[in-house]
Amino acid sequence: MSHDHRHHHEHDHDHAGSVLPEMDLRVKALESLLVEKGYIDPQALDVFIQTYEHKVGPRNGARVVAKAWRDPAFRAWLFDDATAAIASLGFTGRQGEHMVALENTESVHNMVVCTLCSCYPWSVLGLPPVWYKSAPYRSRAVIDPRGVLEDFGVALPAHVELRVWDSTAEVRYLVIPLRPAGADHLDEDALADLVTRDSMIGTGLALDPSQGKGAAA
Repeated sequence: MSHDHRHHHEHDHDHAGSVLPEMDLRVKALESLLVEKGYIDPQALDVFIQTYEHKVGPRNGARVVAKAWRDPAFRAWLFDDATAAIASLGFTGRQGEHMVALENTESVHNMVVCTLCSCYPWSVLGLPPVWYKSAPYRSRAVIDPRGVLEDFGVALPAHVELRVWDSTAEVRYLVIPLRPAGADHLDEDALADLVTRDSMIGTGLALDPSQGKGAAA
């Protein structure tokens, strides 16, 4: 296993009804206070969150992946300069992060984490899922990545090399999942439907063509 330690996240499959972590409680208390003082509009905040979850979110990344699967020139550009290639589709991060594309193959599987906090490519994946920001994911992804993948239902063959990449405030990663078999005839829109958020983090795989819509998953 190869590690590119720069800075990543955690994996915590939160159970319904579990007690909120102290940091989440502080955030909720601060949000309530700001709303009470009239500094923020909760409806505007909801719109912002919905935008990043559904419009700016994983569907953007799915379009990048689908184009890379279909367009050899774009694919080459993406792996040479992901920031520019992604920006050419209109997806640019508010944080000005430098993007790096990671290619999954039959012999290599990439997985992304942020061990120090929760750096995440918002421009192509939207808001990070709760588990990505959890301490268990952030620590276990580095020391037991295969175990983490098994928790997500992904069992890689023993011969597949697993590489874990640590995101930072300056560098964000987008995994280009392995194109599923039987998808060669599909256009970009149909291919994008096979790309899940988790497959672009590396904790999942692209969907089989018979499974359909995946980007919002």
